[in-house]
Amino acid sequence: MIESIESLVRPTSNFWRSARGSAVSPADAVSGIRSKTNVFIHGAAATPTPLIEAMAARRDLSDVHLYHLHTAGPAPFADPGREREFLSNSLFVGAPLRPAVASGQADFVPIFLSDIPGLFSGGIVKLDVALVQLSPPDEHGLCSLGTSADAAKAAVDHARLVIAEINEQMPRTHGNNVVPFDRLDAFVSTNRPLHEHKAQPESPIEARIGEIVAGLVEDGSTLQMGIGGIPDAVLSRLLTKHDLGVHTEMFSDRIIDLVDSGAVTNRLKAVGHGRIVTSFINGTRRLFDFVDDNPLVMFYPCDWTNDTAIIRQNPKVVAINSAIEVDLTGQVCADSIGHRIYSGIGGQMDFIRGAALSPGGKPIIALPSTAKGGRLSRIVIQLAPGAGVVTTRGHIHWVATEYGAVNLHGKSLRERGEALISIAHPDFRAELRRDLSALRHFTPAA
Repeated sequence: MIESIESLVRPTSNFWRSARGSAVSPADAVSGIRSKTNVFIHGAAATPTPLIEAMAARRDLSDVHLYHLHTAGPAPFADPGREREFLSNSLFVGAPLRPAVASGQADFVPIFLSDIPGLFSGGIVKLDVALVQLSPPDEHGLCSLGTSADAAKAAVDHARLVIAEINEQMPRTHGNNVVPFDRLDAFVSTNRPLHEHKAQPESPIEARIGEIVAGLVEDGSTLQMGIGGIPDAVLSRLLTKHDLGVHTEMFSDRIIDLVDSGAVTNRLKAVGHGRIVTSFINGTRRLFDFVDDNPLVMFYPCDWTNDTAIIRQNPKVVAINSAIEVDLTGQVCADSIGHRIYSGIGGQMDFIRGAALSPGGKPIIALPSTAKGGRLSRIVIQLAPGAGVVTTRGHIHWVATEYGAVNLHGKSLRERGEALISIAHPDFRAELRRDLSALRHFTPAA
C-alpha cells in the first residue's frame, strides 16, 4: 500500500506538463459565474474547496442557485447573511449544510439518488456552471472524476461552463467517469489532500447489530451498504465469507479488508463481473490509494449504479441501510428528525427495491433500538410529525436492531407490529404492545 505523499502523485503526463501552464487563480477561474445562474458543486471527497472559497469571496453575485449532494469541508456560501447571494439546494444534506437548511437559509430537494442526473440531462435544472475536482489528464488529454462520478458526470456533460480544480492528489479512477481536458472552460492546479472521513470506534450496540446482520449475509452475496458505524460493523464480520461481490452507490475503507482477505471476489456477479462497482467513495487516504488507477474498481453515474433494473440482475443482493425510526406498520423514516431535515432519500429506496427483486436478495434496514441515550425508542407506534417516509411499508423486508432481525414481507399489520416489538428495546415493549392492541383492536398475548 502506498504510504508517502510523494508516491501518491502519479508520473506527470507530457500532456499535463504542457497544459498546466494554462491554469489560473481560483478567483479568475470562477469569474465566469454570473448572477441568477444555476451552479453544480461536486461533493464528498471531491468537493472543490478552492473554487467554493473563491466563489464565496465574491460580493457581486445575487440569486445564484447551487445544486449539490453532501459536500465536505466549509460551506461559506451558506453562512448567515449570504442568502440573497446564494441559495443552496441540497440533493442530500451533509453536516455542513444542516444548520442552514434548518434555519431556512438553504433548501433541500427530496429525490431518489438514481433520479438526480436526470435533473440535469433532462433540463429540469438547466445548469450554467459545473464546479468539479478532477484527476490530472493522461497522455490522451482525459481527466477522471476521481472519487465521485454520481451526478457529476451529467453535470459536466450538460453545464454551459465547466470549471475544474485539477488536483495532483485526486486518484485517477476507471469507469464511465471521463472528462476530456478540452471540455474545461477554466481550471486551477492544486496539490492538496482530499477531504477524509475517518471511522469512529465501534460501540457495543453497533457490534451486536453487525453480528446479527452479518449472519444474514450468505456466501455469494452482492453487497450494498453505506458509511457509518453499523455498515462498518457488518463489513468487519464478513472476512470469512466466500465469493462476495460489491455493487453499491458508495463504499468506504472497510471494503479493502474484504478484498485483501479474499472474501470479495466479485466472481459470481452478473453485472460488473470481477469488478467492484460504485458511484462514489468516502473514506481515508488508504481508500484513495486503493482506487487510484485500480481496474478492479469501476465508477459509474448514480442513475446506472442505482437503477433497479441493473441491481436486480446480481445474485443475492444484500442492501444494508439505516433509519432514524420505524413505525409498527413498517414505514421507515431515514431523512429527517420530525420536520428537521437530517440527510436525504439518497439511494435507500433504489437498493431496497433492487435487492427485493434480486434472486435471493435481502433488503435490510438496520438501526439501534433507542436514541437519546436510551430515552427514546426508534421503534414507534407512529412516526414523528413531519417525519419523511423514505422506505414505504410496501417495500420493507428485513429490519434489524441489537435485539434481532425480523422479515416483515408478507406480514399483516398486526403481525408486523408484533415482530417489530420483539426487536424493540425491552424498556419500551410493554408500552408499544398496549398501543398496538388499542390501535388494531385485539388483546395482546401475555
